[in-house]
Amino acid sequence: MDGSDAVSQLLPGEGFAVLDLTAGWAWGYCLADHRVGYVEAIELAEPLDPTHVVVEAQAPIQARPDPLAATLSHLPMGSRLHGQVRGAVLEFEGGFVPLSYLRAVGEHEDDPVAVAQRLLGAPYLPGGRTCHGIDCSGLVQLALQLCGVDAPRDTMEQRGLGEPLPEDSPLKRGDLLFCEEHVGMMVDDRMAIQVSWEAQKVAIEPFTCAQAPGSETGIERRRIA
Repeated sequence: MDGSDAVSQLLPGEGFAVLDLTAGWAWGYCLADHRVGYVEAIELAEPLDPTHVVVEAQAPIQARPDPLAATLSHLPMGSRLHGQVRGAVLEFEGGFVPLSYLRAVGEHEDDPVAVAQRLLGAPYLPGGRTCHGIDCSGLVQLALQLCGVDAPRDTMEQRGLGEPLPEDSPLKRGDLLFCEEHVGMMVDDRMAIQVSWEAQKVAIEPFTCAQAPGSETGIERRRIA
């Protein structure tokens, strides 16, 4: 609501269950992850069953089904569309989107790390879930969701994903590392993709966690089958 901090973003096409309407604001929850909050009622529309989802960092909306057509706007990764395939594009109510930026709903990516890498350089934004601004749990959630893993929104809830790994177990691509309220995903056995505290953007680097000097908080490791 006015004056409140944003805690998450509702992506285009995501379902939202309205529980109450007050002074132009709708209170409810996102159907994808059950995150509760307020959205402006004017932003809500009659839901349509999505046929496709954006899998690149962002997808252009074009005025015509022509590779040289003007770009009207962009849709962020994770946006859900309802439309009809017309050759190499998807026609939906807002225009035309090249199919190369999309996957049909139900067709999942097979590597969450590769998905996350498409957002390299995206700036840090608390509550963000797009290439224009994202936080650590938003990055992990998007990467896993596009691979068919039902991932919650918050870091603390993501700690329930997969199975714990012993401290002496070798890390591999896709393993999740947690420290306090921070989460990252291993690219290999040494480097992680994360929203970097130092660079304030999505980066590949050794996993770090902002901690006070002398903190004894350890790193929790989890593996998703």
